[in-house]
Amino acid sequence: MATESDLLKQDWNYFNYFTETEEHFQRARGTALFLLSPMDWALIESWKNAGIPLEAVLRGIDVAFEKWRAKKTKTQAVNSIAYCAQAIAAEAEAIAKGGPGATAASEKAKHDAPFALDELASYLDKSIACVTKADLPDILDALQKIRAEVDQHYQDLEQLEQRLTAFEEKMIAAVRTRASDETLFQARRELDLQLKPYRSKMTAEQLSMLERQFLDKKLLESAGLERLSLFYLR
Repeated sequence: MATESDLLKQDWNYFNYFTETEEHFQRARGTALFLLSPMDWALIESWKNAGIPLEAVLRGIDVAFEKWRAKKTKTQAVNSIAYCAQAIAAEAEAIAKGGPGATAASEKAKHDAPFALDELASYLDKSIACVTKADLPDILDALQKIRAEVDQHYQDLEQLEQRLTAFEEKMIAAVRTRASDETLFQARRELDLQLKPYRSKMTAEQLSMLERQFLDKKLLESAGLERLSLFYLR
């Protein structure tokens, strides 16, 4: 699979990985106001981190819904993007074997910058405010230095993403050491409840990655923090 650095080099559109996936799923489902669950976001992140191409995700969603609509008996609505996991894995494998390239849906933002300079500055300001409240001085100092040179960092978003991802990993590690046993238990319990209907649709590797992403997200939320990666600049 491709590395995250490879993804960044392919298209600006990959900075919109989450937004593109969410909007495509909503369109396929036919409900624009449908909100993805924390597990859905964790699953999308696991695909991104595994190097699953965006076009594989979009095509997999379409294939899954085509099969669902073709069923004579529909016992329930599709309420999680996890329903599309097998189809997405199949599309990713087809692309890896030399299948077709990006779909029209993933082409639309190819030549556009992912976000404006002022959006990046606001994103950093928000992160700095959260980290200040959480009392993480080392992370705060690093983010303030980046914010002071935001114009320069905007010229090399790949390098900035690498820096922010490194700081994010340190932040998650710090939050995990502070978390109470009860917080960890409740996060694990919520994960098991949400994941139960879809375990049979995923491999052990996919499940392991999803569990890690979900638990990291819940721990950050419990500390009043958000991800630092530019992929979350939505």
